[in-house]
Amino acid sequence: MGNMPSRFATINRNIRLDFNHRVYFTRDSFSATNETLADILQPRRKGQATKAIVYLDEGILDGMPNLPEQIEGYFRSREDRLDLVCPPKFAPGGEPAKNNFQYIEQIWADLNEYAMCRHSYVIVIGGGAALDMVGFAAATAHRGLRLVRYPTTSLSQGDGGVGVKNGINYFGKKNWVGTFAVPDVVVNDFSFLRSLPCNQKRAGFIEAVKVALIRDRSFFEQIEERADELANFETDAMEQVIRKSAALHLDHIATSGDPFEKGSARPLDFGHWVAHKLEQLSDFRIGHGDAVAIGLAVDLLYAARIGLVKAATSRRIIELIERLGFTTYDPILHEVDDQDTSVIVKGLDEFREHLGGELTITLIQGIGEGVEVHAMDKMHIKSSLDELRERNLTLSSK
Repeated sequence: MGNMPSRFATINRNIRLDFNHRVYFTRDSFSATNETLADILQPRRKGQATKAIVYLDEGILDGMPNLPEQIEGYFRSREDRLDLVCPPKFAPGGEPAKNNFQYIEQIWADLNEYAMCRHSYVIVIGGGAALDMVGFAAATAHRGLRLVRYPTTSLSQGDGGVGVKNGINYFGKKNWVGTFAVPDVVVNDFSFLRSLPCNQKRAGFIEAVKVALIRDRSFFEQIEERADELANFETDAMEQVIRKSAALHLDHIATSGDPFEKGSARPLDFGHWVAHKLEQLSDFRIGHGDAVAIGLAVDLLYAARIGLVKAATSRRIIELIERLGFTTYDPILHEVDDQDTSVIVKGLDEFREHLGGELTITLIQGIGEGVEVHAMDKMHIKSSLDELRERNLTLSSK
């Protein structure tokens, strides 16, 4: 019996993947003299133009109605090197667009019709939802086409647009279907921010506050120092904060040891367990940036209640969030279901399910000091929600 062979044989090999993640910062990408995109789309073979297809978030046209013609002109003037296979296509923007799988199927149909291959480029210009949707389609066609992301909102330029995730909503759950795929290039073109409505200009500030709180105290203090300039959307302050926010998000992805989130932790989602549920419950009336502002406020008050952070520190941060122009409360926080259970607290279970493994929530134990907890006391959550409501009532009465 002792000499019987093992029932199973195993071969183990460690596969190492080396990704180059590049983010460019520029202005007026499609002006005649800007070579940023042309340099990115260098032909793979001498004498053969690089094929590209462009998807535009429909919302961009409100502020930049001539953009499609500018893009066509840009490619036409470089037709010896670049081949725009068709006029720019339009993609719906906004989170609700991610609920319709037909949009993905249409993009796949386009990529098939124009024989796009792994040496071709898919270029998507838009906000976070459009980047998510087109990025997912590109990542799953031919098991992955080359992707160039042009984030056009402050939120996507400083956070999601420089990441490695794509996703669409399914089963009524945010980003239930998706991929991890490092884009070939991200181009942050600050000129796209000029025509944004105020709420979209502001949205990126909250992700900057979030990443500063968990990683970089000095950055938090810079935001605090320039809060009035940011609230007034002064160009230099906005660009500085977005650039630093993008750098910190990229550093986390590159150095955390878990870029594709195989573990249970997700530090960059501080404040997001509430935010994701708020977006869903409001049918996306509450945008992502506004939802994260509320989510951070809830978690900051909770962290103070359990003794992780001083109450004065919690108040200081919430006051900064409000100085930047965000509201930190919505009545949905106090809605209950038929069993008299808080609908927001249900977001904890969905958050754990999305990550898998044990519940892991990022809180802070000081400015710039993120910490993970694996349980949250529902009574303290309720008290934090009540405190936030009282704060809102007090501010409203002034």
